[in-house]
Amino acid sequence: MRKNRRSRNAVTMNEVAKEAGVSAMTVSRVLSGDAKVRDETQSRVRLAIRELGYSPNIAARNLARAATLHVGLLYSNPSGGYLNEFLMGALSLSGRTGCNLVVEKCSVRGERRAISKLLDDGVAGVILPPPLSESKTALDSLVAAGLPFVRVATGRPDPNGISVCINNAEAAATMTRHLVSLGHRKVGFIIGASNQSASQERYGGFLAALREAGIQPRPDWVMQGDFSYRSGLLAAEQMLSSRDRPSAIFASNDDMAAGAVAVAHRLNIAVPLGLTVAGFDDTPLATTIWPTLSTIRQPIAAMSRKALELLLEEIRLQRLGKSLGPVQHFLDFSLVMRESSGPCQ
Repeated sequence: MRKNRRSRNAVTMNEVAKEAGVSAMTVSRVLSGDAKVRDETQSRVRLAIRELGYSPNIAARNLARAATLHVGLLYSNPSGGYLNEFLMGALSLSGRTGCNLVVEKCSVRGERRAISKLLDDGVAGVILPPPLSESKTALDSLVAAGLPFVRVATGRPDPNGISVCINNAEAAATMTRHLVSLGHRKVGFIIGASNQSASQERYGGFLAALREAGIQPRPDWVMQGDFSYRSGLLAAEQMLSSRDRPSAIFASNDDMAAGAVAVAHRLNIAVPLGLTVAGFDDTPLATTIWPTLSTIRQPIAAMSRKALELLLEEIRLQRLGKSLGPVQHFLDFSLVMRESSGPCQ
């Protein structure tokens, strides 16, 4: 007996895949006319499509005609400056290559739903900026769907996958060494979000550079943040409200560093004469606050461009039955000194 058909728009690619006993990626390959899919598998998929009344949406039909390659970019509430830089990089390359970037926001614990939507939009691969680049749920869902993906700005790259990042530990050590060279021996640190390995990598680089200089880190000058401006405010308030305070604060990103600068202004501590502040990333915020922020330049736009470049190549190779294999691509960082840092007084 034929199954009752639901609304054609209500049936998803995942449901077709489940009915046919294949992955959603296989359904996508059948829709795109991939000749490498076995005839028996193609027949099962097409039967499931007919039985369920599935109608591929515009994106999937475009992919089937090979008119446009669709690539997903999944994000989950990063700081505005970071996301803007990331999008600019990916969009600049997508425009040159002719692929269509499908940007999807992921709610808290909504990774599976967001990835399912990208599948229904006919994407051939996905780019994952932080923090989703380290979300086990997101990674497992993409593996289960058979979609190629590239992780960006991970602290510890996956040796079995494709990732683009910088050496976070060495970058943090470079900034710390510079602060020490300015005469600062009382240095505080604001750690980034606890669910991102880059946070611990940066903290590790900070500790290593202090010990290298023979400086014992002060636990009361190390505060946990979450990469938000507010967490930088709270951390800096604790460090700067005591009589014995650091002469420099190094925050794991520019947003938290900006929070530290704001607290210094409120407490009438001159920056940098009374307090040096340093950040990480070199987002546009670094040059819009006063004084302008000394920071580590992480090439965010270049990282997203490289991620898209690698993903497009992996998609091309997979359609030929090949793969790039494990790729860990490191980009260079740089130290940017501006007005927020100066010699210890």
